Amino acid sequence: MPAVHTLLLEEALQDSPQTRSLLSVFEEDAGTLTDYTNQLLQSMQRVYGAQSEMGLATEQLSRQLLEYEKQNFALGKGDEEVINTLQKFAETVGELNTLHSELATQMADRMIFPMIQFREKDLTEISTLREIFGIASDEHEAAMVKYSRLPKKKENEKVKAELVGEVAYSRRKQHQASMQYYCALNALQYRKRVAMLEPMLGYTQDTTHGCGPTINFYKKGIDLVSKKMDSFLGSVSSMTQNIQAQLDSEAEAMRMTQRELLSMEDTVYMPDRDPAPVNRTLIQKAGYLNIRNKTGLVTTAWDRLYFFTQGGNLMCQPRGAVAGGMVLDLDNSSVMAVECEDRRYCFQITSPNGKTSMILQAESKREYEEWICTLNNISRQIYLTDNPEAVAIRLNQTAIQAVTPITSFEKRGEGSPNPDRLASIMPRKHLTSSAAEPEDLIVPGTPIQFDIMLPASEFQDQNRAGGRRTNPFGETDDDCSPESDDSLLQQVFAVRFLGSMAVRSGQSQEVIYEAMRQVLAARAIHNIFRTTESHLMVTSSCLRLIDPQTQVTRIGFQLQEVTQFVAHQENGRLMGFVVEGRDWSKEGEEGEPSFSAFVFESNTEGEKICYTISLGKDIMEAKKDPEALVQLLKNMPLTNEGKFLLLDSETGSTANGGAPDEESEA
Repeated sequence: MPAVHTLLLEEALQDSPQTRSLLSVFEEDAGTLTDYTNQLLQSMQRVYGAQSEMGLATEQLSRQLLEYEKQNFALGKGDEEVINTLQKFAETVGELNTLHSELATQMADRMIFPMIQFREKDLTEISTLREIFGIASDEHEAAMVKYSRLPKKKENEKVKAELVGEVAYSRRKQHQASMQYYCALNALQYRKRVAMLEPMLGYTQDTTHGCGPTINFYKKGIDLVSKKMDSFLGSVSSMTQNIQAQLDSEAEAMRMTQRELLSMEDTVYMPDRDPAPVNRTLIQKAGYLNIRNKTGLVTTAWDRLYFFTQGGNLMCQPRGAVAGGMVLDLDNSSVMAVECEDRRYCFQITSPNGKTSMILQAESKREYEEWICTLNNISRQIYLTDNPEAVAIRLNQTAIQAVTPITSFEKRGEGSPNPDRLASIMPRKHLTSSAAEPEDLIVPGTPIQFDIMLPASEFQDQNRAGGRRTNPFGETDDDCSPESDDSLLQQVFAVRFLGSMAVRSGQSQEVIYEAMRQVLAARAIHNIFRTTESHLMVTSSCLRLIDPQTQVTRIGFQLQEVTQFVAHQENGRLMGFVVEGRDWSKEGEEGEPSFSAFVFESNTEGEKICYTISLGKDIMEAKKDPEALVQLLKNMPLTNEGKFLLLDSETGSTANGGAPDEESEA
């Protein structure tokens, strides 16, 4: 007897696409069996109907033969010989009618009833369990979606505990339903054999006991086939008994396995409760992840799919698919932890050229770290070495750094270099900052602009983000033009623009430090090393970024819109400032304040630029009071041309706001 295929109950909890694919084969087999059973039952019912009709026909024939005696013929009644002969025939036909009725009854009991019972009990049970399994799977998917949306920023332990309990309950329910469904499908492989043989065995045995259509047919054939039929029917009975014994043994084994699997601890069903340690030396990984897909210009959706690695490729296999497809080539790709839409356990994979990237979300912290470590190992092509695990262990420290999020820059304390000078040149309000989390300073997932002006920004509203747009012909806004710059303060510094991004607030230096960290980290991750040198002109009314080749103002800001500025605490050449603007996206309403941080690298100390911006603000305030302006002019030394003597000349002839040709203090 050929081996019987079975579904492994141990794989019911993981519910992988491979198991689902094998389950679909069993479901297809059950569907085919259902269709065939219905057709076979129709054929059997037709035979039973014909046999019942034969009994009714013989009964009617017997009665009709007896009616001959009662007929009133015009030429007289029939002779007695014919009447007696017909009565004998009626008696014989009556006996045949009894045999036909008994055969019809036996066919109904031993052929039709077992087939109907198999269809209504076993096949209907399969259909019911399939619906229960589908409902349990949908409930588990819904619970996982709610758990995946659990916020990280403002974590509520009560809500988290409720969601964890809901996931555990739905996962246990799905596990129980799947095991019952698998057991029923496994048992069906045995029962269908019995169901096909038992009705025909009953029909054939009943037929050989003398219930044929005519007595003469069975009398003539019984001597010829009785021995062969007895041997054949005996072997069929033995085979049926053996199949039933195997079914009982398999059913007992499945009950034992089910009982053992259900005796596991509840932590098996709970997400993020796996006590096993993180394995950082993996070069293969498989499991469910949430992937972020764009559904519109600004809207996204998360889909839960089954991912696995194969060689140097990341594969994805949707449910119901026979095989997976390649999603991304992982060789030399970058993998990093990211903050995305206030979801926990998110990481991003970026191709070497930076053109392709995807954001995925793991179910638990352990899965999150193992996926990042595994993908990092594959991206370094460790799987091609002779001993991949040994190489992975050596690179373990790098994997840990990729998994651990980088904290914001620490505030410089008393041991920072030159604190007195910083205190003397910076206003008091710029020195006080409270500790804040990165999420409080910058929205996670905020895009970073690495060019001073992207092509799309030409079409943005000039009133947004505080920046002054430059048209293609080199003309700038009037209030930041060279003609409007006063002659008291004009200082130029050679700088390189590193990046800008939207921030939550403009009243803290921490927001600039965090923007610096994110901009530098993004440049390193995406291998962006090219920068464009510009001249930053600081006046008492505005800041202007000038192209040193064409002398065209790329972008300008009113000095009163600069709410915060600071130099980096460790790298003195880095500086940044925050600009306040207005969001006029809602018509008819007053624009909401918006803040953008700009990060630069200068050829000189960033503190000099900050000092100049601070002096420009002082001059701007002093202009409101003539006496204060006179006092300021007395306290500050002036150049021969009547301007403030700030620092050593850094760009050559820049006193009259002309074109600075040289860099500041290289």
